[in-house]
Amino acid sequence: MQEFISFLGDNLNLFLTYTGVYNATPGHFVMIFVGIFFIFLAIRYEFEPMLLIPIGFGMLIGNIPFKDAGLQIGIYEEGSVLNYLYHGVRQGWYPPLIFLGIGAMTDFSALISNPKLLLIGAAAQFGIFGAYIAAMQLGFEPTQAGAIGIIGGADGPTAIFLSSKLAPNLMGAIAVSAYSYMALVPIIQPPFMRLLTTKKERVIRMKPPRVVSSTEKIIFPIVGLLLTCFLVPSGLPLLGMLFFGNLLKESGVTRRLCETARGPLIDIITIMLGVTVGASTQATQFLTFNSIKIFGLGAFSFVIATCAGVLFVKLFNLFLKPDNKINPLIGNAGVSAVPDSARISQVVGLEYDPGNYLLMHAMGPNVAGVIGSAVAAGVLLGFLG
Repeated sequence: MQEFISFLGDNLNLFLTYTGVYNATPGHFVMIFVGIFFIFLAIRYEFEPMLLIPIGFGMLIGNIPFKDAGLQIGIYEEGSVLNYLYHGVRQGWYPPLIFLGIGAMTDFSALISNPKLLLIGAAAQFGIFGAYIAAMQLGFEPTQAGAIGIIGGADGPTAIFLSSKLAPNLMGAIAVSAYSYMALVPIIQPPFMRLLTTKKERVIRMKPPRVVSSTEKIIFPIVGLLLTCFLVPSGLPLLGMLFFGNLLKESGVTRRLCETARGPLIDIITIMLGVTVGASTQATQFLTFNSIKIFGLGAFSFVIATCAGVLFVKLFNLFLKPDNKINPLIGNAGVSAVPDSARISQVVGLEYDPGNYLLMHAMGPNVAGVIGSAVAAGVLLGFLG
């Protein structure tokens, strides 16, 4: 009997060493709180719920503490289910598929009808290179600085794609930072938009965009692919899938493929990407001083990108005729948080002129920002990869 009790006690003690309570550290509880906070923001304020709920719940999954004893349950353990799913992030499979869906959902009409809006999307990419320089000053290696800088494009898939190539050890912090600032667009951008514009500029009414023909819409993804990828071949995985998805949409003869790309496919990939990115934020891997610096640099790059877009429009207006000026409030849409940053242009514009609808105009620089961030990623990958 005594031997049985001793045996039972030993096994009970062994079992306790495998529990989450026994293996928990303060860091695990910090990350669990962050995950719950993400879920709260998504449900209570509807901040990018399609992203923040999978990422937030993934943080809960990734921060359940366990004993590393070859159980193959953690995301960083070779052979585990989570590790296999994480291959899509680590090897860069998910981002091109996300871009395929984005292309199938995107209407480039606003950009085609007013090509000069492309320059606003290009100007907003200044945040990427500004953050790259700042990261170098903070002691990051050139490849790491390049991966961190792409956060300024407010494009989560692009950030994941580039960090998987240049700085896989920082991917978790970069991805969470990028998606966090995408979700916080309604909070971050409006104060800077108001600060940098006058009341007179905020009520500028732009000419209605011209009607774009179906032929132009079909030609655009073909020409766009050839122009961008001949210039920056390293951006081919993202740009190729973006323009391919758009051709599926505009061709008019591949409706089933388009509906699959913009519906079930992108939804499935978003779930897998969000959960695995969230799960990769294990406290032991994620809670470092570098992660804090990355979040700070991400905020800096996002603000710089927003300000660069608005200020560029103000500068550009100096060379435009009075009846052809651009409302600087659409400058924020140069970051590629589609379509949230374009909606912010509309919301802020309506505050000062309830009859001034800027959404359609803002979609021009917004989709240009998607292309611009992918091109910028290709440039950085070409120079640093």
